[in-house]
Amino acid sequence: QVQLVESGGGLVQPGESLRLSCATSGFTLDHYAIAWFRQAPGKAREGILCDSGSDGDTLYADSVKGRFTISRDNAKSTVYLQMNSLKPEDTAIYCCAAEALYCSAYGRGEMPFWGQGTQVTVSS
Repeated sequence: QVQLVESGGGLVQPGESLRLSCATSGFTLDHYAIAWFRQAPGKAREGILCDSGSDGDTLYADSVKGRFTISRDNAKSTVYLQMNSLKPEDTAIYCCAAEALYCSAYGRGEMPFWGQGTQVTVSS
């Protein structure tokens, strides 16, 4: 079955960087779109970005564009979220999610497959 497991969260200071990992199994990674979402306490879930496995196009939310980058290691079936210039408002639980081929469900926040999430805290 499809599984996604996030790791790499932790506590960092503002301005620092962090890389999250999303280990996948049960599907061919390069045939799926992978997205990252985050949710802070008391706030709605926010789509951060989505990378299409079929055409390589990436959608970025304005809140992270220019700071966050997604990459894939298909041999390891792992997706990475590189987060640079982190801000306190980036503090949230970060989840990876997947859907076949394109980022169709991403905009609705209704990706069919989700990871469990990893906590990122940005604080001095």
